[in-house]
Amino acid sequence: MNQNRNLKTGAVHAGEQRLKPNHAITTPIAQTSAFTFENTQDLADYQEAKLWGEQGHRYDYGRYGNPTIAAAERKLAALDGAEAACLFSSGMAAITTTLLTLLSAGSHVIFTDDCYRRTRGFITLFLKRFGVEATSVPMGDYDALAAAIRPTTKVILSESPTNPYLRVLDIPRVVDIARSRKVKVIIDSTFATPVNQRPLEPGADLVIHSATKYLGGHNDLIAGVVSGSAYMLAAITESRGVLGNISDPHPAWLLLRGLKTLALRIHQQNRTALAVARFLHGHPAVAQVFYPGLPSHPDYALAAGQMSGFGGVVSFALNADGATTGAVIDRLKIPYIGPSLGGVESLVGQVALTTYSDLSPEERADLGITDNLVRLAVGIEDTRDIINDLAQALDAVLGTTTFSLENGFLLRSE
Repeated sequence: MNQNRNLKTGAVHAGEQRLKPNHAITTPIAQTSAFTFENTQDLADYQEAKLWGEQGHRYDYGRYGNPTIAAAERKLAALDGAEAACLFSSGMAAITTTLLTLLSAGSHVIFTDDCYRRTRGFITLFLKRFGVEATSVPMGDYDALAAAIRPTTKVILSESPTNPYLRVLDIPRVVDIARSRKVKVIIDSTFATPVNQRPLEPGADLVIHSATKYLGGHNDLIAGVVSGSAYMLAAITESRGVLGNISDPHPAWLLLRGLKTLALRIHQQNRTALAVARFLHGHPAVAQVFYPGLPSHPDYALAAGQMSGFGGVVSFALNADGATTGAVIDRLKIPYIGPSLGGVESLVGQVALTTYSDLSPEERADLGITDNLVRLAVGIEDTRDIINDLAQALDAVLGTTTFSLENGFLLRSE
């Protein structure tokens, strides 16, 4: 209760100066590429202070930092319970820069097998070119994970929950395995957000978010963030300055705005997603529901003990082929068909046609991606409206018995 209350307050106030320029309520956008100095001595003093890390809230060039970006970073660090955070132009920029900073030729990285496809591709294709070795281990197989560690292993990377099956990692267990072997643990916590899960508290070294999703929350920006110790973030921030993938001030300002309602949005999306999952679980047209808030999910007990909420994404497989599954999606009136998640508008998609559309049916099957798999990322619309929309679409296409939502309970109509 106290943690949730503090997070709500921190989402509004943390990281921002109390007295802002021109007495504004909101942090202004410093929309500038460079920063000026009063005279050459002022510049010389700044450069000397910068060498010692004592330049304060001053900047010289936008690729290395900006007041608006810094305010967002301070707020994000506070929400994650971190000493520091580093804001990037995208979630993938955050992941790739972090791995490039921590790994070098001869290093070894372990990742769980259902990490985001582009993350896996970067590790197995790009990093391989630079002499980095990698091992994929099945999600939830902690014996395999421990056995995969080598003397050259530097990083264990996993998402929790994962996409699209919402598997949950036992973070304390992984931290224990890694710490005894001096391996860093990185958790992509995009689906959970700091509201539902704070991986640094049980000992993860770094936490990564695609801020494009829930942190921004309005489907209007692209950004990524890494949070952790000041020591590790200093090296990652230095790499960002070289690679040039810092966020722009305007998305950082949009992120500051979106974060203020983060806790409110996530609590609503948690409630709606759980209600949707329960509805789908009992529907005759649905073969299986993947949601960690259901006892039928393999990680339900772990999620219940480790997370304060189960998130806003529900994946489910229909008793139908790919074409019929698409027809159900097309019948929906509230969600937009789109590849992202985490905004105030609900988004839905046939998983085989989004991230995995370039693969053959056989290749998708090897990854567990079937044509009847749907991912629904609920927004903040009314819970009853979303469920009734799902009911009418399923009934219209599959001829199933209509369900209605009355007094908070799902009742089969007579």
